[in-house]
Amino acid sequence: MSTLLIALASFAGFIVAYNTYGKFLARKIFRLQDDEPVPSVEQEDGVDFVPTNRYVIFGHHFTSIAGTGPIVGAAVAVMWGWLPALLWVVIGSIFIGAVHDFTALVMSLRNRGKSLGDIAGRVISPSAKLLLLLMLCFLLAIVIAVFANVIATTFKDYPQSVVPSVMAIPIAVGLGLSTRRFGVSLKIASTIAVAILFGFIFAVSEWPALTLAMPDLRDVHPMLNATMLWSWVILIYCYFASVLPVWLLLQPRDYINSLVLYITMTLIVAGILVAGISGGADIVEVAPALRISEAKENGSMPILPFLFITVACGAVSGFHGLVCSGTTSKQVASAKDARFIAYGGMLLEATLAVLVILSCTAGLALGVKNVRTSAEATGSKAADTVATPEDALTYVEQSPNPRPDELAARLASVPETIYGRDAWNLRYNRKASEVNLGEQVGVFIEGGGNFIARIGIPEKASQGIIAILIACFAATTIDSVLRLFRYVLHEVGEAVRFKPLGNRYIAAGVGLFLGGALALCKAGPAADYGTGGMILWPLFGAGNQIVAGLTLLIGSVYLLRRKTPALYLLLPAIIMMVIPLWGLLYQICLGRNSFLFPIGKDGSVTSPKFALLFCGLGMFLLACWLVFEAYRVMRKLVRENDNMDNEQEPEV
Repeated sequence: MSTLLIALASFAGFIVAYNTYGKFLARKIFRLQDDEPVPSVEQEDGVDFVPTNRYVIFGHHFTSIAGTGPIVGAAVAVMWGWLPALLWVVIGSIFIGAVHDFTALVMSLRNRGKSLGDIAGRVISPSAKLLLLLMLCFLLAIVIAVFANVIATTFKDYPQSVVPSVMAIPIAVGLGLSTRRFGVSLKIASTIAVAILFGFIFAVSEWPALTLAMPDLRDVHPMLNATMLWSWVILIYCYFASVLPVWLLLQPRDYINSLVLYITMTLIVAGILVAGISGGADIVEVAPALRISEAKENGSMPILPFLFITVACGAVSGFHGLVCSGTTSKQVASAKDARFIAYGGMLLEATLAVLVILSCTAGLALGVKNVRTSAEATGSKAADTVATPEDALTYVEQSPNPRPDELAARLASVPETIYGRDAWNLRYNRKASEVNLGEQVGVFIEGGGNFIARIGIPEKASQGIIAILIACFAATTIDSVLRLFRYVLHEVGEAVRFKPLGNRYIAAGVGLFLGGALALCKAGPAADYGTGGMILWPLFGAGNQIVAGLTLLIGSVYLLRRKTPALYLLLPAIIMMVIPLWGLLYQICLGRNSFLFPIGKDGSVTSPKFALLFCGLGMFLLACWLVFEAYRVMRKLVRENDNMDNEQEPEV
């Protein structure tokens, strides 16, 4: 019952916040007017600037900002306990994350749909523009590389997600053409589109012949592994998606995926309701509320500051500001829709993060399948094939290469399904070094699938629905990212006076090359080709949150220029600058396993991780420079505003 109460209380808090604090920001701080000019109307070109129905643009915006971020971040953060993760998601999203997104969208709407980099140049200084654009290029390249790997891995591990994900493309094009060119009602067209997509989802779960697996040809050449091949396919698709008119593919695809998400979230909530009433999924009993000491013993980062970096998209994310000022601001048809799209979209993403937290705790308690292997079993799989994590870790430490017959005998008495606290321990009582993105996505698929199965949907179909949801989400994010990269590169071209970057095909090609080159590399000597995004991934969390802090800082300067109280943005800005800079510095040189002093497998200090070290230091110095630039301008504006107030006072 506690799981259900937590879910209901969180949802109620989001609704109240939207109708109180969100409304206050819109009316008193940003002073939005219904008749304000918007870029989509003033600069309409049928490709990027397209006035759009508020529900369609909400769907596009939501799926673009969400992706796998609120899933992976929340799923990993549960290792510190579910309570701190839940509190950060709820409180952080209301007072920081949604404020951040709202700010970015409003500033872009009032600056001809320009990105954060260009706005920084207008609000702070030309040097701030170039510095921020360089940081955005770096982060966007990492996002393209990592999301290509996430989607490719999902397709490889869950081949049943491939056909529905691929079929979403022609379905989206059909939706775009039918509503834009033939005047078909959006409700009718979207209902048909979603019905067809879910038809493919259930068809694949019932007929395995419809699954589409990429052949693994690493025996021919190491670069021809399944992950690498899928990455190529995904990157080529992204190029075309990023240059086509936004109404033809990007908008309708994201809108369809948003409808799939709404349905999936509703199914999970229904499962929580059934499980809460029937029992068996009490979060207080099956998962620890706070687990700092145990997480530290397992080698995880300290909860401060890394909880606030790990849970990004579910609470606050700098990437959201790129979407708001990139694609979304060019499609908003009326300024009055900004609160609904930006503030409301962030709160809906926080709702998803809450569901992920509950799925990765109470949902797992409903049953986790053991991987029962025999002759093929190896030491690396031992942690997934025994009933308790303590047993697993002891066994792996004592027998790093166990004999297959010994492991088979050991597994003979292990139950096929583990329930309750043991199920949670099996997935989370492990070393932080053993946790990876794909694994945490799998945990959500298991836990969320368990909730959906409680309402009568077969377990395989339930997990298939969530796997397809994740693949579709990641795909919508990556093609939006490449379009955003194109916009940023265009502004870089303007800043350095390099005209070819003004061509959308060339700019998209440059962005694809930068992100794709990283994506197709190897993350390490023992890794596969196609995992290169993981090389710089450790920097993304702190870098993403630094961008969030800078966005709020730019917003504070923007409000001061308009002689509007900036405290509602400045306090979150300070928080979101101090915490990620602290985390980045910890990663660079303060942590036990830092970039400067990494720890090898034998426990000794090894040579520095030079790529992470230099990129991390560069990011840290860029951020400090931007903060100084913003501080200098803010100080000047405060003095000017004070002088104006004094001049208006009557003489005594």
